[in-house]
Amino acid sequence: RVHLGESGGGSVQAGGSLKLSCELSRYINCDMGWFRQAPGKERELVSMISTAGIITYTDSVKGRFTISRDNTKNTLYLQMSSLKTDDTAVYYCAACVYYSGGRPSATDWGQGTQVTVSS
Repeated sequence: RVHLGESGGGSVQAGGSLKLSCELSRYINCDMGWFRQAPGKERELVSMISTAGIITYTDSVKGRFTISRDNTKNTLYLQMSSLKTDDTAVYYCAACVYYSGGRPSATDWGQGTQVTVSS
C-alpha cells in the first residue's frame, strides 16, 4: 500500500486556476489518477497518467486541466485552469487505477481536497 497526501485545494472564482499536488509515501510503478466527486453525483475519473506516460482526460476538462507526475519527488499534480462552477467537487488522488465492470477505481486513495468554484 502507498499513502497519498493531497494539497492545493481551495476556493476560487470561475475562470481562475488551482494546482493540486499529491505526494506519495514511496515510488509506485502503476497508473495514477485524479478523481472527483460532487455532491449528489457519482465519483468520476478526471484524468489518468499511465506508467508509459499516456494521459487521458474526461471530456469536460480537456484543454483546461493538465496532469503530470514527477517521479523524482514521488508527486502527482493536477493543474486546473479556466475553472467552472461545475468543477466544484472533492478531488481525490489515486494510485494504481484499474477498471472493474467498466468503472474506474484504484487500490489506494488520498483523503481528498475540496475545490470550490464560485461564479
